[in-house]
Amino acid sequence: MGTALAPRYEALGFAGTGERGDGVSVYVAGGGDGEPVLLLLHGLGATGAVWDGLAELLPGHWPGAWVIPDLPGHGRSDRLPRYSMGAMAAAVAEAVEPGRRVVVLGHSLGGAVGLALASGWFGVDVVAVCGLGIKVRWSADDLAKAAQVAARPGRVFGSRAEAAERALRVAGLTGLASPDSPVLDSAVTEADGGWRLTLDPAAFGVGAPAMTGLLRACHGEVILAAGEHDPMSPREHLADLLPDPVVLPGLGHNAHVEDPAALLPVLDRLHG
Repeated sequence: MGTALAPRYEALGFAGTGERGDGVSVYVAGGGDGEPVLLLLHGLGATGAVWDGLAELLPGHWPGAWVIPDLPGHGRSDRLPRYSMGAMAAAVAEAVEPGRRVVVLGHSLGGAVGLALASGWFGVDVVAVCGLGIKVRWSADDLAKAAQVAARPGRVFGSRAEAAERALRVAGLTGLASPDSPVLDSAVTEADGGWRLTLDPAAFGVGAPAMTGLLRACHGEVILAAGEHDPMSPREHLADLLPDPVVLPGLGHNAHVEDPAALLPVLDRLHG
């Protein structure tokens, strides 16, 4: 069994993707009991620990259990031989107990993975999903830069502090967490006489989400949301896909870290 990301969580251990036959394991932490199960999915470069602030608010507010995985290639989870929205969704699906009703709140890449899960193609009964801060428009230059990052070997840093600073930048958390924050405990690790990020650089090759197709395939309620000042997910881009996206006043791309309580009305709507 794995250990929880923080003592306040119940340890839910590792869920292997045995049905896919590739032996990939996904680290999962969580708590609570019952349904619907709230599945919280982090963005590219982060770990499940970015949901710590929201998880502290869930007891007494969320009616069911909550499940917080590290996405494949991130934190304590195994790497994938190739990254795609479908491959990541398939791995995450193994972390959810079969037959449970599931509500997904996913940030950025995690939001796109949540939409893929809501298609029903991966055996998860998603009754509602919110994609928070998804980058829905990608230029050729955006994709080329991501491919360049994916092709670079992981760097070894001389100290944990240096690795932690890099992890903060990659996850967009600079200024929102300190280098010695517990949020980074699973984002960096000792290696080769120094420190490196646990993030697999190849995960940057996951590509752009096919938003139109993903949205058409979704079952249940779908919400698109973003911080008011999120440069990666402006309201007008979201409104071209779904009417009346939720805008979180005063917040940026990592709204769930900046002000976790701002997500509670979104959760109320998802299970209302």
